[in-house]
Amino acid sequence: MGDGVITMKGPKGELSMPTVPDITYDLTDGELSVKPANGTRRARAFWGMQRTLVQNLVVGVTEGFTKTLNITGVGYRANVQGSNLKLQLGYSHDVDFAIPDGIDIKTPDQTTIHISGSDRQKVGQVAAEIRRWRKPEPYKGKGIKYAGEFIFRKEGKKK
Repeated sequence: MGDGVITMKGPKGELSMPTVPDITYDLTDGELSVKPANGTRRARAFWGMQRTLVQNLVVGVTEGFTKTLNITGVGYRANVQGSNLKLQLGYSHDVDFAIPDGIDIKTPDQTTIHISGSDRQKVGQVAAEIRRWRKPEPYKGKGIKYAGEFIFRKEGKKK
């Protein structure tokens, strides 16, 4: 802690985040407490968010975060080749997604993608960017979806 930045180190790496002047950070007995510096509306608004961001730093450097994507559709598949994720999503070309630093992507089978890393925001952003290539459609359910995500299905045209 210091210079307007909080830094956490752990087995999964090192993460840091900027501090907010309206919030006080107190490190005692290995416990970091986050409290509003004053009773202003701005301080109270930032209080919960800063507490959650600090918690995400702690969990990220100790356990890490994981998101799982499932691919549904005939001929849709994914595999990791070096530092790229190769996606075949029904386009006339394959989609090559460059894996960013600090992110680990595994494909245990052709229709499952596991994205893991220590930075929660970065893991979620990478998952959203991959999903954006082929969002699930409501008629057949084909596309890339988060594990556990419910896709509202529509009925087709009636004759």
